[in-house]
This record gives sequence, C-alpha cells and structure tokens, in this order.
Amino acid sequence: MEWFQHFNSAYALIRPVLDVAILAFLLYKTYDLLVKTQAVQLVKGAGLLALVYGLSVLFNLATLQWLLNALAPGLFIAMAIVFQPELRKIIIRLGQGELFRPDSKPRLGTLEAVVTAAEILSRERRGMLAVFTRRINIRNVIETGTRLNAEISSSLIITIFQYDTPLHDGAMVIQNNRIAAAGCFLPLSEQSDIKKSFGTRHRAALGMSEQSDVVVLVVSEETGAISIAFDGKIYYDLSPLEVTRKIRELLDRGDRREGSDTFTAGLSEDLSLEVAESDERITP
Repeated sequence: MEWFQHFNSAYALIRPVLDVAILAFLLYKTYDLLVKTQAVQLVKGAGLLALVYGLSVLFNLATLQWLLNALAPGLFIAMAIVFQPELRKIIIRLGQGELFRPDSKPRLGTLEAVVTAAEILSRERRGMLAVFTRRINIRNVIETGTRLNAEISSSLIITIFQYDTPLHDGAMVIQNNRIAAAGCFLPLSEQSDIKKSFGTRHRAALGMSEQSDVVVLVVSEETGAISIAFDGKIYYDLSPLEVTRKIRELLDRGDRREGSDTFTAGLSEDLSLEVAESDERITP
C-alpha cells in the first residue's frame, strides 16, 4: 500500500490548490452571470444592507439592529419582487448555459457573407434579423423557427429575407458557422424607456440580447440602418466595415465582458448611445 500512501501525500498537497481553484472559478462565473443579467444592483443592495447590519453590531446600535431584524423578511421579499426580471434571467442562464462548451468562432468569410447580405438588404430597404450565438444555448429560440442547418451564403440570406417568403419576418440564428434556423421568434425587450420610433425588429434584437449573451445584427426596413444589439444595449446605424470588425471582436471574446467594453470604447461619440438615445437618430 505504499503507492496509496504516496497518493494521499500528493493529494494532501494538491487539495488546497484544487479547492481554491474551483471556488475561484465558481465565483468568477457567478460574477460574470450577474453582470450579464444586469443584476449587480441586487448584489449591491444586499451588500449595503449587510454592511449597515455589521456596523450596527460592531457599534452595538440596539435600535438599528432591532429595526433591521424586523424589516429583513420584508426587504428580501421586496428585493425579489423588484428584481424579478433579473432573477428570472439568472435562472434561465443557469438552465441554458454550457460553461465548458468551447467557443465556436466564426470564419471571416462567413461573417463577411452575412454583412454583405445585410448591406444589400439595407440598400433595398428590406428588414433583417440575424442572431450570432456565443456560449449560452438558445435551443428554445431555434425551436420556434424552421431548422435549416445550411451553409452560410449571401444569396441564401437575401432569399430568406425576401418579402414574399414565409421566413422573412422572423430571425435567423447562426450557430457553429451555419444557419441553424430561420423564422425564429425572439422575446421583445422589457426596457420601459424605449421610444416609439423603434420597430419590432429592434425591440426583438434588444430583448434577445437582454436574455442571452448573443450578438444580434438588425437591418431596419424603414431606414436601412444596420445596427448591433448585445448585452442589453443597441448601437444604431453602423457602417458595414464597423459591423464586421465589431462582431468579429465580440465573438472572438466569447462571453467575456471585456468584449462589450471594447465595443463601446471603439465607437465614435455619436454612435456610443444607450437605447433611449440611439433611437432618436431614426427618421420617421
């Protein structure tokens, strides 16, 4: 049993490192998930309450402790109600997320074919909605449309979004460098500050980016503007070259938060607009 003793000795040395590594990984993924669902406010609120309670214990503030103890159950219920959309998104992502699935980065030719089709449809004032998947599984969205599993080409995309085709009103999902499905239904945005000038496509693109880590390319049927939605924000009226570069950057970074920071930093001031501001650029 000498080998068993050696194994126990080695495991005793590795165990603390393994313990810390797994804990660090879980903490990182939890933080990443909270940031993506915009539920950081929930954590900040809970942290502030914990800080106040800790100070009341430290300085022996009996009245404050009594008040916090009395209000604690109601505060937790109130926070659950106020942050219900964020909590629901977290649960959805926990159920759909594939943390260990490797990223499928798009080939440059594939991305260029999509952007070329978007540019042609933009000139012809035809709407388009394309969803690029990243790490989170969106099988539930794919199942709402017609499965294609087709190779990507500009001609096929233009055909899908023709006016007289049954799939032109829905979204096209691009997964693993193929068109997984078309005619898919996307959830509309839950944000209350979106102005009336945004149409259904832009609201759907924004809503999908709120509930997943996807990057959505949308072409306006009214103005021909090409836009990108991700991380709960939409960036309106970008050039084809800028769209290609930015989508490539975001997908290359997988689901890392830095992708959205780079995107925002790379846009000019008049394009780095939040949802409530960017739709002001739409002409009636």
